Amino acid sequence: MGAKRGLLGSRRRAVVIGVLAAIGVATPVLADCYDVVGCDNRNLFSKNYSYLGSVANGPNCSFLYMMRNRIYQEHGYCFTTAAAISTLGNAGCSINNQAAVPLSNIERANIATIQRAEKAKGCTP
Repeated sequence: MGAKRGLLGSRRRAVVIGVLAAIGVATPVLADCYDVVGCDNRNLFSKNYSYLGSVANGPNCSFLYMMRNRIYQEHGYCFTTAAAISTLGNAGCSINNQAAVPLSNIERANIATIQRAEKAKGCTP
């Protein structure tokens, strides 16, 4: 009886480990976190627009570009410009239409805030 119980316990552990591994693979990728403005899935960047849009103290155009495009990249977007491909790459991408990228409302708001900051700083698109 004890050997049977041990076998069932091992099987149960294997099933639990398998389920946890599957959940880990199936969960969405979280976009990058930034100490000053937070994470896209938890914070709206608009709360920190004064920092993002600040010419004197905020991030430069290159950093804003990376912030914005990392959100798209983490959802599988395939970049089309040479600059984006050379900077971020297209490894593992699967979505060619930017409008079809499945973004949360917070991610859409964060992208809009970043674009507003890029415009205020005179960044090239």
